[in-house]
Amino acid sequence: MVVPLSAIPPSRDGFYAINNQFLANGPKGFQELKTLENDDMFIRVDFPGVPEDAMKVVVDDTKKAVTVFALAPKEHKHDSSPRNYIYTTGLVCKCCEISAVAAHMSDGVLRLLLSKTQIATQRPPFLVVPDSEQVVVKDHAWTGSHKVTYGTDPHDPVLTGRVLQPHPWVKQGSLMAYESKQLQNGCLYVRVDMPGVPKERFTVSVKSGMVMVTGDAPAVSHDSGGRFYSGEVAMLSNPIDIPIRQIKIISKNGIIRLIIPPA
Repeated sequence: MVVPLSAIPPSRDGFYAINNQFLANGPKGFQELKTLENDDMFIRVDFPGVPEDAMKVVVDDTKKAVTVFALAPKEHKHDSSPRNYIYTTGLVCKCCEISAVAAHMSDGVLRLLLSKTQIATQRPPFLVVPDSEQVVVKDHAWTGSHKVTYGTDPHDPVLTGRVLQPHPWVKQGSLMAYESKQLQNGCLYVRVDMPGVPKERFTVSVKSGMVMVTGDAPAVSHDSGGRFYSGEVAMLSNPIDIPIRQIKIISKNGIIRLIIPPA
């Protein structure tokens, strides 16, 4: 018999990242936003399971926001269901509009670049100050050159904790990074989300009856860093090692699926 493992915090502090119990190092959170030096906005959003051609980006009529529609199909018959994602983001200032959008999906991660232009008829938001000064109001920073800085902190301590968070942009399907199913033949089916990991950078090992998966997600584009995933995903009923070749491994679009035979 093969037993799935519950999401138990590895320490008193809880999980390193409450968005994914397998994330062990690197930027935390379902998304990362940052303002680049050229004032473009970079956005990284985790959409595990979504192929490169299964998403659509729509710019709002106001040119203030973009909405992403993405579909992670049911790749294996033992998946509980497909997953539909809807994500919306946009500008934080009132004096600009989106002029261009570049989108790239790879290994279950969407990366967006939003370019913007200033609306000539609009006055700058909040306060007008001399070029030599800068006034910060909440998330807005205004200078004479209209430099708006906005972003998330991928190492924010609030992203560590004992309670895992469901994926906020899944509108249909599994909300969590781990799914398991006991099969009639005694095997265990496991799905593990590790967004950003290319299929050749997953590893599977068995030690003393514990099945462990690791994944190395390199930094891409303007990511603040790479991510490393590691965790035990199943336990054999006997503390023995089985050859890895006996485990069926399917890795695709930032997800690894295992079919583990009974010991």
